[in-house]
Amino acid sequence: MSEFDWYLQINLKARHLRLLVTIDTYRNLTQVADVTHVTVPAVSKSLAELERGLGLTLFSRTARGLVPTPYGDCLIRHARSMLTILHQARDDLKALSSGTEGKVYIGMLPASASVLLPQALSFLKERSPGTNVMVTEGTTASLLPELWQGRLDLVVGRLPPPTDTHGSFEEKELLEEPVALMTGHHHPLARKKTLDWSDLRSYPWILPPPGSILRDPLERVLEAHDVPLTNNYIETLSIHVARAQLQVSDFIAVLAGIAPNDTTQPLYTLPLSLPRLLRPAGVLWNRIRGLSPSAQLMVACLEEAAQRLSTGSTTTPRGIKPAAKAKAKRPQ
Repeated sequence: MSEFDWYLQINLKARHLRLLVTIDTYRNLTQVADVTHVTVPAVSKSLAELERGLGLTLFSRTARGLVPTPYGDCLIRHARSMLTILHQARDDLKALSSGTEGKVYIGMLPASASVLLPQALSFLKERSPGTNVMVTEGTTASLLPELWQGRLDLVVGRLPPPTDTHGSFEEKELLEEPVALMTGHHHPLARKKTLDWSDLRSYPWILPPPGSILRDPLERVLEAHDVPLTNNYIETLSIHVARAQLQVSDFIAVLAGIAPNDTTQPLYTLPLSLPRLLRPAGVLWNRIRGLSPSAQLMVACLEEAAQRLSTGSTTTPRGIKPAAKAKAKRPQ
């Protein structure tokens, strides 16, 4: 074993990882000393020992403070991942010692998991009341980096194109949710006996935000039918905001997996055929890290919820059907 390998495998400690991340955050030894409650010479000595042990320069001393070298950038990136894993191990051990059974960190794509995930969480709590969950809403762009870095165990919602995941994640398809053009029942287009795409041109839209999975394919479909988007629109991923706005305005929205005949906020589905704009709803996890027992149980509950929703065993939005066999699938 080389001296470099020995230092990494035997002598590198959690305090070194925390030091690296803290220096990268503040880039100033005085601030690092303040937040770590030690002296500046002590911080400088610890960094020098780490660089000497590795035989690498991790930070350059500049007029702008400490700037990571390429070696520093590499080690800092791994240090953040390792500290995340240690924090999760701490949480799991605390949970076990307090009588609970673990914790699952889930990222939720709200526009496509608002029915599936709550049902799955109900099944989880029925099976294992001591397994706790933290749910974070966000977009694919914000949640996938968190999943890759280990701060999330699962991401639930509309599966992104495989080209967006670069083969980094395992995925399981769960539900096919049709996409439809919807309005409120009072909308002028809801009273027309026949409808053409050109009839949509003068109305405002509720759109998914730029960068969301549905936005680009929606714009391509509208362009193909010569329906330009007006300057009068609202951008949101919130189904609740979209539903409420459709009840009080002449907006048109594109929604997936929504029950048009909901008794509280009934919607009208415009009779215009859309191609398959999106992949099924499903669940993603980090291929390298795998799944903890609690996360495996959550995936099983998601599968059960998808099956129940598709067969109508629970309150089921009309038109939802299961993804084919819901097989685990490796993105290419």
